[in-house]
Amino acid sequence: MLDAEFFDLTVVGGGPVGLAAAGAAAARGLSVLVVERFDFHGGHGSSGGAERQWRLQYAETDLSALTLHARTAWRDLAARTRRRVVHETGSLWFGDTTQSSSEGQIEAAVAVLDELEIAYQRVDNDELRTRYGFHDLPADYHGIHQPQGGVLDVAAARWALLDSAAGLGCALHSGETVLDIAPDGNGVTVHTDRGRYRCGHVVVTAGAWTPAVLDRIGVSVDLTLYELTQAHFRLRTDRDYPTWFAFQNATDTDSNLFYGFGRTPWADDDLVQVSPLFEADPIADPAAARRAPREHDLRRVTEWVRDHMPDLEPQPLHAGTCVAALPTDHGRQFYLGSAAGLVPDGERVVVCAGGWGFKFVPVFGEACVQLALDGRTRYGLERSGLTATSVTGATA
Repeated sequence: MLDAEFFDLTVVGGGPVGLAAAGAAAARGLSVLVVERFDFHGGHGSSGGAERQWRLQYAETDLSALTLHARTAWRDLAARTRRRVVHETGSLWFGDTTQSSSEGQIEAAVAVLDELEIAYQRVDNDELRTRYGFHDLPADYHGIHQPQGGVLDVAAARWALLDSAAGLGCALHSGETVLDIAPDGNGVTVHTDRGRYRCGHVVVTAGAWTPAVLDRIGVSVDLTLYELTQAHFRLRTDRDYPTWFAFQNATDTDSNLFYGFGRTPWADDDLVQVSPLFEADPIADPAAARRAPREHDLRRVTEWVRDHMPDLEPQPLHAGTCVAALPTDHGRQFYLGSAAGLVPDGERVVVCAGGWGFKFVPVFGEACVQLALDGRTRYGLERSGLTATSVTGATA
């Protein structure tokens, strides 16, 4: 490719956020290229698996408010593509209501729900057993149920976002690896294993591969990669569950945190996911993922199901893993911002990476485009931006 093809915006990484950004840019009349090293359906990174939890409750007001924007955005996407993504089956948080985790804290979330006037119900220990099917919990465990929470259909989301981006005329390149990005005063040059492109701005949404892309311009995003275990158990009664998360004190060996789902609304089976959330044994590179659950994780989640969920068969029917790229600073949910001030011409590079962000996908995509084109976003995400203290990079 002697003459570089030009696009107004290039997106590096064709996962859900990247496709959402592509669609948002194309809707504003921009020419858009999406470069994806794998394919657009495989879920090789953090968007693998069939389902993700959907919830409105957060311990931070701005994030709960952001879910309300996301709820509208998912509905708009469903109306355009006729693919339903969000199923509001309810969200249950229970356990030690003062215990903090990467999900937040129950009492802090209650204060935010009250502030934003979002409905919820308190759940006492007896109701956890009789209404929701969790038995033999410590007597001081209580919780909340938020009825608009539920589950996200990952495959439907990917297809809807892909259909939308393709329908708006985005160039979608799969099986192509970005080797280098080079911003300058007039734009950005993107080098891949197929050739070279020029663009006005680049949005990096490469998930666990984001650090490798940004290293090439001298920016290191502080992410830690974990291979998390997911397990599925067969129901042996007609019981169903909301999505749920159990807040517990850590043990000597792990975080003691578990979460799960009810029956999959779009599948005709009797399997439910129950998984541990153990951030242990970080990996240096997504290519180092073993793609096999840790024996410790499987043993512990099997014990949890045996001890507290009698409506399930006590042994997992199958189990797998997914790679999660999480900010090393647990006080930070994700990175979303430009590299302005960190590297020369960094305002032409926008990054979205890390965290438990699937529920925010359409909002993140739109915010990336707003940052690239307008220099700011209407969603008030300043505290999630790239700063000299959150990343290490060359000085502009």
